[in-house]
Amino acid sequence: MQRPIKPSLPSSDLEVNPTINVVIAYEDFETGKHAKKTYDFLVEHLGRECQFTNSMWKFGVLSIPKLREMAAKDAATADIIIVSCHGHELGPEVKAWTELWLAENSHPIALVALFDRAEDDPHQTQAVRAYLASVAERAQMEFFAQPDQWPGRKRAEEPSLFSRDLDTEKTLSTLAGVMERDMNFPRWGINE
Repeated sequence: MQRPIKPSLPSSDLEVNPTINVVIAYEDFETGKHAKKTYDFLVEHLGRECQFTNSMWKFGVLSIPKLREMAAKDAATADIIIVSCHGHELGPEVKAWTELWLAENSHPIALVALFDRAEDDPHQTQAVRAYLASVAERAQMEFFAQPDQWPGRKRAEEPSLFSRDLDTEKTLSTLAGVMERDMNFPRWGINE
């Protein structure tokens, strides 16, 4: 009886870093910059162990059905979804996009909510935060919310997001820790 021949893989093939796919939905230029800086933080802290890819979708383009479907497919295949906004009520196009990717058979690891101007109308921000937390719960994913500390916005009593603010660093470090934990398990998808 002959034993089947197993091809031997070069050691470099066995050491391939996993790819973390991040989808960012943002309200405007400022919220997009904030989300990109958060993405850059993750790359800086996890870039040695994995590779990162990202796609960015502005809320406005989500009102176009074909683009909303494309953005939903991106989110359905993402490992991390970042929603960056000013904290005002999310528009119907954003909620429709969210419900589309929720309906897909997807398994994102984390949903990150970034808010600016939360102090302007804290009740509205709380409603958006509660909605996104419920989305994360329905999708069985981790939920992280970052309030209103923003880069470039300097007030005497408010440090910027990336100036070693302990709460911010703790939140993003926790997200990095979740990513490290979940990278230890294979996440085979249709393209792998």
